[in-house]
Amino acid sequence: MRIYLDNAATTKVYPEVAKKVNEIFLKSYGNASSLHSVGREARSELVKAREEIAKFVGCDSKEIVFTSGGTESNNLAIRGLAPMNPDKKHIVTSVVEHPSVLETCKYMGKWGYEIDYVGVDSEGIVDVKEVEKLIRDDTLLVSVMHVNNEIGTVQPVEEIGKVCKKKGVYFHTDAVQGFSKVDLDLGNIDLMSVSGHKIGAPKGVGFLYVKNGTKISPILNGGGQENGLRSGTENVPGIVGLATALDVSVDKKKIKKSRDKIIAGLKKIKGVKINGSMKNRVYNNVNVSFYGIEGESLMLMLDKDGIYVSTGSACASTKLKESYVLKAIGAEELYVHGSIRMTLGEDVVGNEDFVVGKIEEKVNKLRKISPFKLELENE
Repeated sequence: MRIYLDNAATTKVYPEVAKKVNEIFLKSYGNASSLHSVGREARSELVKAREEIAKFVGCDSKEIVFTSGGTESNNLAIRGLAPMNPDKKHIVTSVVEHPSVLETCKYMGKWGYEIDYVGVDSEGIVDVKEVEKLIRDDTLLVSVMHVNNEIGTVQPVEEIGKVCKKKGVYFHTDAVQGFSKVDLDLGNIDLMSVSGHKIGAPKGVGFLYVKNGTKISPILNGGGQENGLRSGTENVPGIVGLATALDVSVDKKKIKKSRDKIIAGLKKIKGVKINGSMKNRVYNNVNVSFYGIEGESLMLMLDKDGIYVSTGSACASTKLKESYVLKAIGAEELYVHGSIRMTLGEDVVGNEDFVVGKIEEKVNKLRKISPFKLELENE
């Protein structure tokens, strides 16, 4: 049995997507910039996919700029605004953003930009009023993610967008974890990052929504593809795969029911805490901490039983550092180190008790060798 609970890191490509991508690889394999018939066929597939994605997003097809994924989209949004708005030297973001936003802001700081980081409450939610207080006359951009990649908290991005519009400041949201999962009104959003491999499409493809009128420049120079904003031969198979993935129906209510069942089961284990908000949370996320054990040990033990979880953000996991997101919400040290993240797909439905049972079994084994078991008993 294989129960994959790491869909926030990446998803398995849907069979219908794999079929369509393979078809494009073999039949419409031309360069979309080539003028011969094979190239025109690829261009036709590209145009069709762009229109389908734009329709899903609710925007003009010219507002979709295809990229290699979320990291590139976030970089293009933040770094691309700078040259076109030279008098704006201030950026506002949150302390729980994805590394591709935090590291890009850090990079901008080396070029004379001042970065303000807004904190979060114990559920990981940004205070809109705090964001508003930080906006200045020279603020270039506010960037706050839609759904947190570790604890699944849904941020009030529509409200933040309203504040930014009122203040005349660009607003960017990293929607990699929320796209197609949580509804989002783009009315007050200028830039939105999306990655295909989080929604059943191939790796290596994504897009940046750029609202008409947004003053932005490319960060890659070359042939001028994507309306001059992203040079490089378009990944037509991946783009078509992304469009195809949006047509695949997902039973969100069924997965949410499984999530709630797992959380209810985990809460019965002694010394456990569910991280993040239960009310404002994406339907497939469970982030849980167990007192006095190592999350990585738990992850590896579950792996042997065919249960695949993570200990946090996949993009930060190789650095073996404690979660800055859990620290930001005020989690205690002995809980932070014992945390795992489960992001569910339909394969968990019907297997909830098995998952909870195996977690409890492994936690009890780890507790027996933990030097902190006495503290646990005395809580």
